[in-house]
Amino acid sequence: MTIRIGNAPCSWGVEFADDARNPSWKSVLSDCAKAGYKGIELGPVGYMPEDPAELGDALAQHELELIGGVVFRAYHDPDAWDEVLDATHRTARALKAHGAEHLVLIDSISPRRAPTAGRASEAAQMDKAEWAAYRDRIAETARIGSEEYGLTVGIHAHAAGFMDFEPELERLLDEVDDKILKICFDTGHHSYAGFDPIAFMKRHVDRISYMHFKDINPRVKADVIASRAGFYDACGQGIFCNLGDGDVDFPAVRQVLLEAGFAGWCTVEQDCDPTLDPDPIGDARKNREYLETIGFN
Repeated sequence: MTIRIGNAPCSWGVEFADDARNPSWKSVLSDCAKAGYKGIELGPVGYMPEDPAELGDALAQHELELIGGVVFRAYHDPDAWDEVLDATHRTARALKAHGAEHLVLIDSISPRRAPTAGRASEAAQMDKAEWAAYRDRIAETARIGSEEYGLTVGIHAHAAGFMDFEPELERLLDEVDDKILKICFDTGHHSYAGFDPIAFMKRHVDRISYMHFKDINPRVKADVIASRAGFYDACGQGIFCNLGDGDVDFPAVRQVLLEAGFAGWCTVEQDCDPTLDPDPIGDARKNREYLETIGFN
């Protein structure tokens, strides 16, 4: 088993390219390399330079490989389709320019879903027609990424979007051809949603093409569920903790991957507020060191 561990700009609080709180892209590359990683994700399109020469020189300077990139857009909103397509093509072009493999699709946070993150039984549901159109938008971007750009495309469930809870993820996987759509599996979001990440991995490991490593603070999760807090409040309370400090069983994650012969990148994602995390490079280093202690080298 050859698994390589990378990191992503969201571990430095970079969620949106135009957020004035973002650290510079150059400092994120530098920090990632100093923390001992050899690979990094693109981050939101427009955050890192779209000029291949400029970004390529910086990646080489820090001996970093570009792993993949995320299309984090409102698939649930039909009026946002042009924006989804723009982000898809721009992200895919950037990945191809640097030899990256993984295009990750995430339905962004919906005002209809944010108040019920972690509570599947209370969450708003799409009707039949809305779901079909939503599914088809995801399938079309998966087709673009896989057939037009030759990338490996994975769906990523995310708290507070409409691709959040296990039943809707299972439904999408049943309805979209696995030739164009794999799974980017995020351990933390699956736990936050209230489901067992290890059990899901065992059922679907053959379709998992890429992993996001994230952990969930069980005390915060229990508190926000009990108090019926929304997604943003949960983030502010620190639901995403350092790897090994939460409720995700990472030794078991490793064992599932080992038994399946999984090879490739697993990327650490510790979402944080760029103004509140006092030491993102320290956290990045701790996460890498923790993974090494359980056999990820």
